[in-house]
Amino acid sequence: MRAEIEEAEDNKVDVRREDKAIRPFTIDPHGDIPLEVIKLTSVTVIRDHQPKDMVCDVVLKRGEHLQIVGPNGIGKTTLLESLAGGTATGEEVAKGVKIGYYRQDFSNLDFSKSVFETLMDSMKKKLEEDMRSIAAGFLLFGDVMKSKVGDLSEGQKGLVAFAKLTMEEPGLLILDEPTNHINFRHIPVIAQTLNQYKGAMILVSHVPDFVEQIKIDDVLDLSKLKPAKK
Repeated sequence: MRAEIEEAEDNKVDVRREDKAIRPFTIDPHGDIPLEVIKLTSVTVIRDHQPKDMVCDVVLKRGEHLQIVGPNGIGKTTLLESLAGGTATGEEVAKGVKIGYYRQDFSNLDFSKSVFETLMDSMKKKLEEDMRSIAAGFLLFGDVMKSKVGDLSEGQKGLVAFAKLTMEEPGLLILDEPTNHINFRHIPVIAQTLNQYKGAMILVSHVPDFVEQIKIDDVLDLSKLKPAKK
């Protein structure tokens, strides 16, 4: 009976933690961002199970937010990965612009590192007190800080990814389904942050209620693009 009571108390603590929402936060872009951040003259999509280059004409300026839409299987995640890595066909990112990438499977995080190491590595000035203050706003404290990223829940990995972005100060923010795995209590806070983001942003999200809370300046529909001429 004692063991059952202790387990019940532990579960109460977990529930109380889940009931908490993360603190409001900002992702401040680095300085000296040029007016035109990224140009896209073509993108690669999947048509008839094959990658194909499609013509587009996108110029994303500082402070502008672009939503990319298209049916499942058209290659949105692959496109964002190539944009974040600077390998996309037809992509031109302005010199000196730092890219921050939120990947929905978190595979761009090092799962072998602890949360503490991951966040400290992301800071320009390695000040532990400042890092812990930011991390606490994302409910990352105590034993979680000592845990390896790979041992976290998917929701906690998402919070680590957002904490990391606040420290990296990207001038171009690329987000692939940033609400996946995230506790619903955190979503309005994240939406407010992205709405106020002053760098250039590219967003893919399948959650209309979330997108409606964010300023979107342009939409690129991958299903409506025409093939590039050879």
